[in-house]
Amino acid sequence: MKILITGGLGFIGSNFIQYELSKHDDVRIANVDNLSYGANVANTRSVEKNPRYSFTRGDITDRDLIARLVSDADVVINFAAQSHVDRSIADPLPFMKSNTEGTLSILDALRRGRGDVELIQVSTDEVYGEVREGSSNEQSKLNPSSPYAASKAAADLWCLAYHRTYGLPVVITRCTNNFGPLQFPEKLIPKVIIRAHQNLKVPLYGEGKNVRDWIYVIDHCEALDLVLKRGLPGQIYNVAGHNSLDNLILVKMILQLMGKDGSLIELVEDRPGHDYRYSLDDSKLRRELGWKPRHTLKDALKSTVDWYLANQDWWRPVATEGVLGASPWKDSR
Repeated sequence: MKILITGGLGFIGSNFIQYELSKHDDVRIANVDNLSYGANVANTRSVEKNPRYSFTRGDITDRDLIARLVSDADVVINFAAQSHVDRSIADPLPFMKSNTEGTLSILDALRRGRGDVELIQVSTDEVYGEVREGSSNEQSKLNPSSPYAASKAAADLWCLAYHRTYGLPVVITRCTNNFGPLQFPEKLIPKVIIRAHQNLKVPLYGEGKNVRDWIYVIDHCEALDLVLKRGLPGQIYNVAGHNSLDNLILVKMILQLMGKDGSLIELVEDRPGHDYRYSLDDSKLRRELGWKPRHTLKDALKSTVDWYLANQDWWRPVATEGVLGASPWKDSR
């Protein structure tokens, strides 16, 4: 199988590339990435000499490039996205271009190509918006709050429209918050680890009561692998970690694993439009494809803490000033 990965130098994409190449001997992967701020060439260093892996630097909005790459693929998995909510609030247009226009570029290349190349669109729980009670299932209405979430929801709708109108074999996955090795340091968990390691204050928005469901990135990769093999065109599959807790509790867990106390936590002014809670019902994925996460939250957090402490040469070159302590952080997603 020939898989085209878009955004494969980012966090989830690079973990998936390593997972697939280690698990399947008959898989060949072509990776295209534009090397924006969230990408890191070091993320695929372990596979860059693998004869079944190739890399092209390029943007998914480059329609000629994408058409050429798609022509040699059996399936496209679209990880390419800007995903930092605070950045989307400060400047929404790059998110529309990358997340929405970029997805449309892929869809149009598929429509103009052979017509049988499958697309797996990797989306997010944020497209459903805030969930005060219960959980969002695949039929729940889309109600995005941030420009980031709106750009992803728009991309999802384009995917469904191209499946309905042109018969393209498109599958959408929507996952809860990921964490694990290779995650960009601006994200909540690596930022907590890095700042706590340096005995810097760990700011949290509001009262730290915003609730998220966390999934270890390898469990997400395993879910995507199942969707790749058995997912049905036109379907949406929610992927949940079943580890829902508020940010304050999560940060205290990380600090405890690091031998730190809660005195490092600093509550700061909340960000605009901050959703209180996300929650996904993933019973469809469990029932139809037989998936469930293998890692407990505590064990996965411990592995993640250990990885960041042992790989400072990876995160120091890409950590922003806000992560390293020169200015306050903002992104607490």
